[in-house]
Amino acid sequence: MRRFTNWLLFLLAVALAALGAAAQLGFVHAPVPPLAFGAAAAVFVALLVIRGLPLKVRRPIVFLIALVLLVALTGGLAYFQFVIKPVMVKGFITAAFAPKPTTVTAEAVKTEKWSPELTAIGTLRAYQGVVVAPQAAGVVTAKHFESGDDVEAGALLINIDDSVEQADLANGLAQLKNAEATLARQKTLVIQGNTPQSTVDTALATRDSAAATVERTRAVIAQKAIKAPFAGRLGLRNVDIGQYVAIGASLVTLQQLDPIYADFPVPEEALNSMATGQAVKMTVDAIPGRSFEGKIEAIDARVSAESRNVTARAVFANPDRKLLPGMFANLTVTTGEPAKVLTLPRTAIVYSLYGDDVFVVTAAPHAREQGGLGGASGPSGLIVERRLVRVGAARGERVAIEDGLRAGERVVTAGQIKLQAYSPVALDETPALPAPAETPRP
Repeated sequence: MRRFTNWLLFLLAVALAALGAAAQLGFVHAPVPPLAFGAAAAVFVALLVIRGLPLKVRRPIVFLIALVLLVALTGGLAYFQFVIKPVMVKGFITAAFAPKPTTVTAEAVKTEKWSPELTAIGTLRAYQGVVVAPQAAGVVTAKHFESGDDVEAGALLINIDDSVEQADLANGLAQLKNAEATLARQKTLVIQGNTPQSTVDTALATRDSAAATVERTRAVIAQKAIKAPFAGRLGLRNVDIGQYVAIGASLVTLQQLDPIYADFPVPEEALNSMATGQAVKMTVDAIPGRSFEGKIEAIDARVSAESRNVTARAVFANPDRKLLPGMFANLTVTTGEPAKVLTLPRTAIVYSLYGDDVFVVTAAPHAREQGGLGGASGPSGLIVERRLVRVGAARGERVAIEDGLRAGERVVTAGQIKLQAYSPVALDETPALPAPAETPRP
């Protein structure tokens, strides 16, 4: 029996040593390190050596080994209880209560070339615009237009009754004819020496007075034939035939629509970057999807003391006359050469009273180095970092970032409402919906 036990211990030691060597060389894949097989083989060899010692020597060694094993077992249990077990419990709790990754959409920060621009809102104004009104009172006898007609300069619009003036003109012409005949006779008599020169002077004054009376009557008649002072489009007619109109009464409006002005206010600090001749783009709500090109024609010579704004005037071609005075206009003035800027979609910015920020997608180890919430990142290995940014100008659906980001960094563009600093995320690679052609107005 003793010999059988010795052989069994020897065979077990050899087998374990061989298995450890095979695992070390890669011939066998073991669930434990190869060193563990070597340690087990050494234990069996030690037992075999102890069994060969005399009884008096073997008993103290066995007692000492048992004592060492007991102490090691006690220490191991204590280490497990007070060191390993709390770590395991903490890991289980962390895994159980760790937040699940939030699915978000992200986009890389882009570098684009934008020209410096100044945006403003303005109002369209006719190149020339008047309210047609009579200079003389009377009854309307004829009208020669309809509402909305396009007329040329000098076109007859309204006739006011001038029968009295026509009679006065006939009387004045008769008196003028008589005065000219009298003047001719007096000149003949002066030449013959039959009348003094003073008689000729009186006849000349009478003739000139009669001529002035005729011209005055003709002027009154011309005032009662109301004509268009310039070419343009008429508005709504405010008069009918047979209506009595007083001096200055509004008959109709006349607007010259091509070209057309756009007046818009700009802050006084923008005066340094604005000058006449600069290009201006304009859009109007009444004609969506169309942009008009023009230029600055003039800048007001004073700044408003109430608003600290100065009014600029741009001129635009309007050959089809679709732009009308009084329309609301959105204007953009190009004030410099294109420059490189970092841009993001508008939806990536989280606006608040304490500053504007974005969520930058980073790897989880970066969050651990920054002292994040446990460094949890989920299966994707990604988290988000909240970062303050300084927002610049906006163009359509994109906004410029002046500080806080670098080109190429991925920023969350959708799904921020559930995020906090260092929250685990998973990226949604589904292509984003195209931006609408026109952003809805509130």
